Amino acid sequence: MAKNTAKKIEDNAAGFASDVKKYAHQIWLAGLGAYAKAGKEGADYFKSLVNEGEEIEKQGKELVASQVEAANSRIESFKEKVHEKTGGRFSKVEEVFDERVASTLGRMGIPSKKDIDQLSAKLDDLSAALKSLQSK
Repeated sequence: MAKNTAKKIEDNAAGFASDVKKYAHQIWLAGLGAYAKAGKEGADYFKSLVNEGEEIEKQGKELVASQVEAANSRIESFKEKVHEKTGGRFSKVEEVFDERVASTLGRMGIPSKKDIDQLSAKLDDLSAALKSLQSK
């Protein structure tokens, strides 16, 4: 009888070890399956997030553009009203402002558009002279 009990215990232990091994293997396979599924679905999910982000960015740009356009039209309207009320004095204020900005930029050593145009013309003349010398 002791042998039967020992045999039963041994069989139960072997069955238990076999069950533990089987469940451990199933857990391992479930982990591998989850990893593979996350890899496949993760890439698709990332792509869908990028697409949604692009759409939101597009909507945001359109919203900002419309708000900027509305603000610009209000500024133009205000500018026209001020111009009407001041009777052209606003243009003189703009001219004085432009002159002061140009003067300040000149003191800072930043060339004006006129200076750049003159320099560009001189460079064109020098380039033409070099070409004529090279062709001789």
